Amino acid sequence: MANLTTLLTTLISANHILHYHSIVDAYGHVSVRHPDDASHFIMSGNRAPALVSSPDDFVTYQVSNASAVEPDAPKGYIERYIHSEIYKRFVDVNCVVHAHAPDVLPYATSGVPLRPVFHLPGFLGTEVPVWDIETIYNETDKHDMLVRNERQGGSLAGMFVAPENQTAEPATSAPDRRVVLMRKHGFTTWGPDIETAVFRAVFTATNARVQTDSALLRNAFGGMSGSGMSMDAWEDADGQDALYNNDFEPLTAEQAAAAQSSNDGTIDRPWGLWVAEVEANPLYKNNG
Repeated sequence: MANLTTLLTTLISANHILHYHSIVDAYGHVSVRHPDDASHFIMSGNRAPALVSSPDDFVTYQVSNASAVEPDAPKGYIERYIHSEIYKRFVDVNCVVHAHAPDVLPYATSGVPLRPVFHLPGFLGTEVPVWDIETIYNETDKHDMLVRNERQGGSLAGMFVAPENQTAEPATSAPDRRVVLMRKHGFTTWGPDIETAVFRAVFTATNARVQTDSALLRNAFGGMSGSGMSMDAWEDADGQDALYNNDFEPLTAEQAAAAQSSNDGTIDRPWGLWVAEVEANPLYKNNG
């Protein structure tokens, strides 16, 4: 992992990139594990991601209980337990992103499963689980959908483990799942580094948008049968109309795994573009 100074500069850029791509707005957050002390993690204090501009904007927290290392630390995000519990459970996680991207939210509320529909979000795999905080509320919990304590954060972290590995010994050092949807709330993803976590956040939203548009297009196209634009009209001379009549078909497990393997080696390409985009926008300041 990079040294602390470089890492904080990158973390500032991550905040800006996530805002630029409408993954976060005034809400949502990204954190990184401390490069010199794995029992600590770093994230912005309670401010909008687009306005993070300096290392002074960050707070260092204990992984053990999400408490600030410094007693006089500024106010932090309520939901820092999302981050602390994922770092606590998985030693290979070095960055966590939590967001409420509008493109993704329908899949956290509608019961329609989110699946990878093209190669770049192959990291989604064959299943994107939905975690429901309402199933673990106790009589004293505030029912505001926010992850407010270690118990709730630990439950969310557990959803990143596939059912067959829940009791594995030793416990898995990295999550089986790259993204977990949070019912009526948003989603959380992670990475071995900042760049990968941001890539996954951006392309989770892109995939959701493409999947939604595909469903809308399919329904609209199917509704054209009475207007002279039936499916049969698209049949070519060889009768090859299967491409227009097939059912929804996400990536297979093999395709998703192969795509992720290929994409993981190219993340520096979009990252370089995204950094240039936010550096050119006067809203964002990076004094790292």
